[in-house]
Amino acid sequence: MARHGDTTAVIMIDADKFKAINDGLGHAAGDTVLAAFGARLTAWAGPHAAVGRLGGDEFAVVLQLTASRRAQRLQQLVRMLHTPVALDDGCTVDVAASVGAATPDVLGTRDLTVLQRAADAALYDGKHSGRAVVATATHAATPSINGRRTGRPGTAVWGRAA
Repeated sequence: MARHGDTTAVIMIDADKFKAINDGLGHAAGDTVLAAFGARLTAWAGPHAAVGRLGGDEFAVVLQLTASRRAQRLQQLVRMLHTPVALDDGCTVDVAASVGAATPDVLGTRDLTVLQRAADAALYDGKHSGRAVVATATHAATPSINGRRTGRPGTAVWGRAA
């Protein structure tokens, strides 16, 4: 945040229908999907970003993302996360993810907690829509999504993300 200021973006990602993959195809398939998502996020974000798995099928990315390239880069991310994943047995599984983004230039704050909460609210606003949603002031005013952030390991302090 100190280095990039208003061009910083907080991106929240949630794998769509992951439970069906994990339960239907087995935990090994679920692990492969999670690893693929992690690799795709790391490749998309680049070497100067912070990428992490918050737990379960949720990921977060903090990176520099200018307003002029925001829509294009978020569309690219959604396309990457909607590309089928090859499993160890040679089969492929269709995957998708919901994406929410929050930026200081839109929300008027550099508070990482507020940005994370707003990105999460935006993610759920666009759940299963096949598009990334950029948070607005309405998203920033959302206290939490069904209390799902309250007390979750790795979400109280970003440095402790799983």
